[in-house]
Amino acid sequence: MINGRAPFQIVFVCTGNICRSPAAENIFREYARRAGILPRVKIDSAGTGDWHEGASPDPRTVTALRDAGYEAVGTARSLRDRDFLECDLFVCMDRSHVMAVLSRGALPNRVLLVREFDARRSHEDVPDPYYGGQSGFVEMVDMLEAAMDGLVLHVGSALEGRNHRAI
Repeated sequence: MINGRAPFQIVFVCTGNICRSPAAENIFREYARRAGILPRVKIDSAGTGDWHEGASPDPRTVTALRDAGYEAVGTARSLRDRDFLECDLFVCMDRSHVMAVLSRGALPNRVLLVREFDARRSHEDVPDPYYGGQSGFVEMVDMLEAAMDGLVLHVGSALEGRNHRAI
């Protein structure tokens, strides 16, 4: 609890939670820190499946994140029932993740595609780089970075809305 109120909880979602979603989690954490909202948010990531449960991020994700100046921390996990009770926002990497999260019972107004916040996007999804080379991981980081300012504004607005409701 922060000042008597639970933090705004965000979970980034991809398939196995070793490439896209841990990258988004680490990048968003830095953008939230820069924006001054980090103390008011709880940031996590999860996969739609449990194939990599307990694993660290893919080494290519780690390299791409570190080369771009971000931390590369995380432990893979799958979505849990409690996520659907506690999370304020599910930020999905592609449309299949949106469908998976909605099918598990998430409220539609709490489920978004990360690229919705990228004004320059050419398509909706962040492609899965897992079966390709390092360049796909670099491109993934670039796509995620392009969405982060807009996502931070969205979360900041949600936090501001919480403050007004408390008055």
